[in-house]
Amino acid sequence: MRRMKSDLTLNFKLRLQPIILLVLISAMLSGCAAGADSGSGGGGSKASGGNGVKEQAATGKEGAEPDLSKVTLRIGQTGWANWELGFREADVDDTPYKIEYSVFQGGNNQLLAIAANQLDLAITSEIPPLFAALAANQGNFKVIAVQRGNTLNQELVIPAGSKVQSVADLKGKKVAYVSNTTAHYFLIKMLEENGLTWEDIDPVQLPTSEGLSALLGGSVDALASYGNSITSAHQRGATELASAKDILSGNFLIEASNDALADAGKKAAIADYLQRLSSFHEWTRKNQERWAKITSEQTHQPYEEALETIREGDKQRPVHLLPISEEAIASLKDVADVLRRVGVLAEDVDIPAIWSNAFDEPLKNLKAP
Repeated sequence: MRRMKSDLTLNFKLRLQPIILLVLISAMLSGCAAGADSGSGGGGSKASGGNGVKEQAATGKEGAEPDLSKVTLRIGQTGWANWELGFREADVDDTPYKIEYSVFQGGNNQLLAIAANQLDLAITSEIPPLFAALAANQGNFKVIAVQRGNTLNQELVIPAGSKVQSVADLKGKKVAYVSNTTAHYFLIKMLEENGLTWEDIDPVQLPTSEGLSALLGGSVDALASYGNSITSAHQRGATELASAKDILSGNFLIEASNDALADAGKKAAIADYLQRLSSFHEWTRKNQERWAKITSEQTHQPYEEALETIREGDKQRPVHLLPISEEAIASLKDVADVLRRVGVLAEDVDIPAIWSNAFDEPLKNLKAP
């Protein structure tokens, strides 16, 4: 295993050099463009990219490489996911910058933190950015990449002993869901597919942990959720009423704050982090048993179940990072159209405006599974 780690680390470092160089050159060019607009080197104005995304030039000595040792990258996580532990196992944890991880119950809360400039980087489903974009300052973020992954553990579940036999049986019943997340979206789709509307149920908006408690305590009849809450629900006797594996696209969006994109040091650190994240996913594919053991220890899920979930997830759709594409933008627009049609999304979102192509070139160099 150590030999595999060494090979992965060497491969990672060889691939990282051109990526960091490309990002640094991009940052310097952005700084020059902003200086020309403002008439000074301070970067007070903004330079527009080809897609209309505006990024403020980084302050500092013109042409100087950022000192990553002085950078702290604030990254959001959802559920039990422990990237710090995962990076250490994959031997890609030797970052030249500091990382502060924060755990959130949903991607919607990560984007609230970005809006308040308390977070630099987030990974969410397609749903939270749509709502965040309608907030003040358009949420203070841009989507910079797509993490393509499996859509398992996204389910509508019922408690043990429930008399509900189908989604259609939920008419007039209380259904808990996590607002502005995949659970919100796939619940709408499941209802529509079974001849029901949002008005036909009694929806109860709850965070993941509270939704699970409500389901197990009998105060709601069903729960639409994801990740560890679904794993825990099954461990406590809940059963799947419907799965969202064929409803969701598998696109998980990586967002960066506008403030981080305007900082040359953080921008270079983000490029480095994306490379390490890609290498970590590559390691998990090659070390399914080890990752299953870690997952089992973190979630208290039986090892055999954790391993099966990992294998099934890789079989359905291996996790990998992709640059911005027309397909990804179209997928987000389809989601927005559904939410707008049923009145969940208050107004139209300018979908192209929330994307940034700042990392497209580095991401094109990443190894696909």
